[in-house]
Amino acid sequence: MKKALSTCFASLIITAALAAPASAMTVEGVDVPDTYSVMDTKLKLNGAGTRSKWFMDLYVGGLYVPDTVGDGEAVINADEPQAITLHIISGMITSDRMSEATLEGFEASTDGDMAAIQADVDRFMDVFKAEINEGDVFDLVYLPGEGVKVLKNGELKDTVGDLAFKKALFGIWLSDKPAQEDLKEKMLGQR
Repeated sequence: MKKALSTCFASLIITAALAAPASAMTVEGVDVPDTYSVMDTKLKLNGAGTRSKWFMDLYVGGLYVPDTVGDGEAVINADEPQAITLHIISGMITSDRMSEATLEGFEASTDGDMAAIQADVDRFMDVFKAEINEGDVFDLVYLPGEGVKVLKNGELKDTVGDLAFKKALFGIWLSDKPAQEDLKEKMLGQR
């Protein structure tokens, strides 16, 4: 009888584990889901990694695309639904630091020529004016014809720009001058 109950209990645990939503990976304690649903499109996790600076882990970045891709330029130039998620894992990230780093990223991804998208960059930067805390999550979701939807902790803060802005924004992580090379490689599933 004990053996029958043990087998039944083990079967229930396995069934529950199989029925539970699975994360594609865990990075620095952050469960990174294997899919991201936007409108009628389900995006797949392409890869995720940690942004570090001065030996401190700052956030976990994940890239979601319709079909797996290993080429940063292809992602940047694609006019299709895509998303980047940023899970803040350090209390060292402040509004000022996030703004400064993001502006540096825009400078690098546009080779210093932001004139065509300056108004969109300024509008986007407004999202970082509010206090940023460890545990906050930013979703940057590009939808063709709509722009980049910027969410903080699941709440839509703004919709900014067009494809040109999205290229510069996603270029922060995926261009030839990324914020961090090994984060780019991990987001592109190369490591």
